[in-house]
Amino acid sequence: MAFNPINWLLGLFSLDIAIDLGTANTLVNVRGKGIVINEPSWVTIDKRLRQPLAIGLEAKEMVGRTPSNVAVIRPLRDGVISDFDITQVMLEYFIGRVHEQSVVPLPRPRVVVGIPTGVTEVEKRAVYDAVMASGARVAYLIEEPIAAALGRVFLSQILRGAWWSILGAGQRRWQCCP
Repeated sequence: MAFNPINWLLGLFSLDIAIDLGTANTLVNVRGKGIVINEPSWVTIDKRLRQPLAIGLEAKEMVGRTPSNVAVIRPLRDGVISDFDITQVMLEYFIGRVHEQSVVPLPRPRVVVGIPTGVTEVEKRAVYDAVMASGARVAYLIEEPIAAALGRVFLSQILRGAWWSILGAGQRRWQCCP
């Protein structure tokens, strides 16, 4: 990737964030602040225009209460993207919410995204493309059990044998670390 001075300049005022795109909930962690967003992975769209009307908790509250021209959808299934465009809109919304207090009108954050173990290269590419299209300056993908193990190691500062189980709405994953 070539050096882009505009991305570099906007990156000086952007945050470093980590996103857990879950089937049920999306978590957004900002470096130094912790988890700042924990909202349902739901989007309400106008069927005719394919434009989002509500995202997150507001969209989930609309389930079963919408007219026929409005659909409430979950753009993630089993921990992977099932609707690319809607996932991109959802990511743009969450990145924008994190940067609401920022001075820069166009944030360009560095983003780390957790992905399930065993996803295909096509699914990894879809996550990467969605994150980059939503305004990230750089996107890194990390498998969720590895991220859980790293978090455990950094918190305890002691490496011991451990067993992690990650239980989500879409999948259950287990990881053993000696």
